[in-house]
Amino acid sequence: MKTKKEEFPLDIKISFNKLFEHYRSILKDNANHVRAREIVAIAEQYPKLSSGLKTPNDFKVHQPQIDIILEDIFAPALALNEIKVATSPFQVLIFKSSQRFKNIIEDAGEDFVPSLVNFDSDHLYIMGCSMILNMFYGYKVDFRRPFYYKIPNSAGMMRSYRVVFNGDFIEINKTSRSREITQEDVDELVENFDNIDLWKEKFPPNSWEFKGFIISNMFDVTTDVAISDFKAHLLRFENEGEGFSDEIAQIFRTIFACPDLRVGMSDFNEEEGTFEKLIYKESNSFILNGENSEDCTTALCDVSYYTLFKKHELYCITNTEKYHKLYPSNVLYKKLLDQGIKSAILISIVHEGKVLGVAELVSSTVNALNTINAHKLKDVMPFLINAVVRSKEQLENELELIIQDECTAIHPSVHWKFKNEAKRYLAAKTSNSPTYFREIVFDDVHPLYGQMDVKGSSEARNQATQKDLQLQLKHIQKIISKIYKLEALPIYEHMDFRINDYLKDLKKELQVDSERQVLNFIRTEVIPLFSHLSKKNDTLKTFVDEYYELIEKGTGLVYKHRKDYDDSVMQINKRMASLLDKKQLEAQQMYPHYFERFKTDGVEHNLYIGESITKHKSFNKVYLYNLRLWQLQVMCEMENNYYALKEELPVPLDVASMILAFNGSLALRFRMDEKRFDVDGTYNARYEVVKKRVDKAYIKGTDERITQAGKIAIIYSQKADEREYLKYISFLQHKKVLNKDVEIVELEDLQGVTGLKAIRVSVLYSKKKDNQKEYYTYDDLMTQINS
Repeated sequence: MKTKKEEFPLDIKISFNKLFEHYRSILKDNANHVRAREIVAIAEQYPKLSSGLKTPNDFKVHQPQIDIILEDIFAPALALNEIKVATSPFQVLIFKSSQRFKNIIEDAGEDFVPSLVNFDSDHLYIMGCSMILNMFYGYKVDFRRPFYYKIPNSAGMMRSYRVVFNGDFIEINKTSRSREITQEDVDELVENFDNIDLWKEKFPPNSWEFKGFIISNMFDVTTDVAISDFKAHLLRFENEGEGFSDEIAQIFRTIFACPDLRVGMSDFNEEEGTFEKLIYKESNSFILNGENSEDCTTALCDVSYYTLFKKHELYCITNTEKYHKLYPSNVLYKKLLDQGIKSAILISIVHEGKVLGVAELVSSTVNALNTINAHKLKDVMPFLINAVVRSKEQLENELELIIQDECTAIHPSVHWKFKNEAKRYLAAKTSNSPTYFREIVFDDVHPLYGQMDVKGSSEARNQATQKDLQLQLKHIQKIISKIYKLEALPIYEHMDFRINDYLKDLKKELQVDSERQVLNFIRTEVIPLFSHLSKKNDTLKTFVDEYYELIEKGTGLVYKHRKDYDDSVMQINKRMASLLDKKQLEAQQMYPHYFERFKTDGVEHNLYIGESITKHKSFNKVYLYNLRLWQLQVMCEMENNYYALKEELPVPLDVASMILAFNGSLALRFRMDEKRFDVDGTYNARYEVVKKRVDKAYIKGTDERITQAGKIAIIYSQKADEREYLKYISFLQHKKVLNKDVEIVELEDLQGVTGLKAIRVSVLYSKKKDNQKEYYTYDDLMTQINS
């Protein structure tokens, strides 16, 4: 059987000369040895068997004699057990094999040609050269590796066989084409293993003679290789975010010899007591059956829950159909059967006494998975548990990073100082010196503050609340009217009267107590009544069900108009924050500075710039002026972006923008207890007071708020700031970003703060029309939107 032919350093002749010498030595000690005399007689009668066979015809002519002389090596009694072949180096040619080997190759398919795993023609060539170096020259050059075949069977399962070569019957001889190999050559070769051209230079193809044959013994190591592959794939499960891929499923199919085996995994959330799909890993869960999560006690039956969570053992179902018929109310059996699963093994993954999850092996064949072959899992469970533990730890670390990033993030511009302090703190702890994590302070930094606030947010929410309460009361009134037609009880008339009173009150301005009174009426009188009526008959139940379809299950309230308001505010915040974050990345490239923003009823942001933040001695006030201009431009862009969004909002709210200019610098301290930055010192605290109160301030001597829709207000106290911002406004007027209606006004005194002034100017809103930009004021825009 010829399986492979590649370029090779050895000219191969299959010779039995060394085997014949073995039998001749037996005859020297025992001249009457029948078997030895028979073999030696064949050797003398057929000298070709000693000189060497090369052609297919040579083997055809001498096959009967070959079978006789190899009979001791290929014992007939072991033919169905041993996997053995007589071959040339690396099985270029197979001329004798055991019956079991023949059966394996036949089962693999007519066209299957076995080849060594992870060995290409170059490696085979180098292995041939290593044989010459070791056997002819005696150089200790060890390039040996484990040799494997992967051979499929008729069921489509891939089996693995380890190959061990016996070279007792080999002779290697020089030819006229052989090159002499020196120690220097060997030194060069061992430094250049993968340089195939160098090896062919030292050992030209067919330049050496191979006489003899090799005995190859093979052993089925399918399970061992599958477990090794399993370990490698689990590393990818941990590191690369892979789930239980089909490759891992294929490994389990091999271990269990089950072609239709599938693998799933259910993660266990201990805090919630639920099964959950694995995050970031594309893994199926047959327990969840398409759901993202489910309570463990409802996902499993009582026995499986007790086995997996209390006994920490595996749970085996050999025949799902049988057990479903016996226990039709069992949720687990029904769930598996609905997925075509006829047998299953559920494995509790336990670490330090805690269940981390459940691995699921399932098959569509009855008894394919059972309590006997379940014991094979003992070899793989330690690796699976370790992988799940590390994967859980990795997930927890990622979640912590997300929490820090979203909730208590340290801005990159100041991260260096925190890192330096952390290094100092760790070094002190390592040397057992008394220490604590010192407060982080940045002195002499210049603050900038801006906000885009939803105008009239409290009034808008009150109106939404009024409308929701009116809608809920009218629906109750409608149902009460229907019930009254069936049961003409005076109490229903009284309830209708009270509802009308509540509706009249709600038409007026929403009072502080109005909402509480209506909700108390609904919860204490309407809901108990509806609960009673729904039990009386199907007609009344239908009326009550109409009511419950309108309200939210969690709160028992109508949440339509308030939801529209909340969705509108959320969309505003999300769009404006996204734009600000994107623009902020560009600003950081101009000059590093600290940035933070907050979402309220609108978006606020703080900027701090100065030498102590940048660490490098490069700060100049030109960067402060640049950042102020950038801030004003971005606020104008946010205004434009918002009014492009306004038409899409459920509630068309208005916004007003404001910038606070602070003349001077202050100190910025990180409050360790609150995990946030705050200004430091009594004088600097004045800046925070102004930030919190100024947007509600009125223009002095009027009842007009300083912040107005369609305008940007720049609050300041020093004449230098006024001159600076008027220059920026003039520049943006030139760029058709701001209108010409600049006004300078004084603000009413705030508590503890006097002498504030403001520049107020209208924003120009731009729209493209016929490839031309057109500019609108706020009033123009509102006219267009409402037309």
